[in-house]
Amino acid sequence: MAHHGHDHGAGADTEVRPLSVALALIIAFMAVEVVLGIVADSLALLSDAAHMLVDAAALGLSVWAARLARRPPGGWMTFGFRRAEILSAQGNGATLLVLGLLIVAEGVHRLISPPDVQAPIVVATAVVGALVNIVALRQVGRANRANLNVEGSYRHLLTDLYAFAATAVAGVVVWTTGFERADPIASLAVAGSMLAAAWPLLRASGRVLLEAAPEGIDPDEVAALLRSHDGVTSVHDLHVWEISSGFPALSAHVLVERGKDCHRIRRELEHTLGDHYGIDHTTLQVEHTSDRLLSIEPLRNSREDR
Repeated sequence: MAHHGHDHGAGADTEVRPLSVALALIIAFMAVEVVLGIVADSLALLSDAAHMLVDAAALGLSVWAARLARRPPGGWMTFGFRRAEILSAQGNGATLLVLGLLIVAEGVHRLISPPDVQAPIVVATAVVGALVNIVALRQVGRANRANLNVEGSYRHLLTDLYAFAATAVAGVVVWTTGFERADPIASLAVAGSMLAAAWPLLRASGRVLLEAAPEGIDPDEVAALLRSHDGVTSVHDLHVWEISSGFPALSAHVLVERGKDCHRIRRELEHTLGDHYGIDHTTLQVEHTSDRLLSIEPLRNSREDR
């Protein structure tokens, strides 16, 4: 059995500083928006603030997970804390889903009984919030978005930017026409963007947690590729999964023809997997086929032996 070892240090995958800067920006503006949302009696602003609270929690969780993922493997944690990033992404997706549903419920209630919205405050706050979000998005965009942890935070911020845009439009409509229901309508649009962002994130992180094959890798095609190698007679017990974002792993039992060089074939198979699928973390048990066949005989009736 051989292990194709490579350095999978998470420090190269996730940059903590951009996430930390974005977190500070979001917390500062969130506090301002809560106060202004209460003063303006705007559900759109309060839903933005609630979304930014979730953004702050998501970014805080992302920073924590990124720091954990930097720790080297050791002791009980033979892969380190790489999967903390996936748990963070799952948490981000779940909070987007729950908060979106809550805003839908409150938005429907306010459609029936619209409040008196202070439109000038709503518009000014939404414009400033959009600018803050753009800066935060640029910070998070500097990190590695192939990492689900970073991508979860990025989607939170992106939906918040959509929310500010919708809130600004709603504020202008209320300000110029007096149509109060524009505010809860905008909040429903915000909720829709949150729900749309939640599902792909939950699906992608769920695949990793359930140890499904990575996106774009078909286990049957992998097995066929291994079997097509010169000298390989069969491939059994093949497993392909992801430890964390961008960290696919594979294990398999490979039988080769008698007289063939097992070690050479193993090295060639490892290079083939790396070239075709980017799988560098492999555990291949390579053995020769047996020269003896296993015979199976039916059990005889014990009464016939008497």
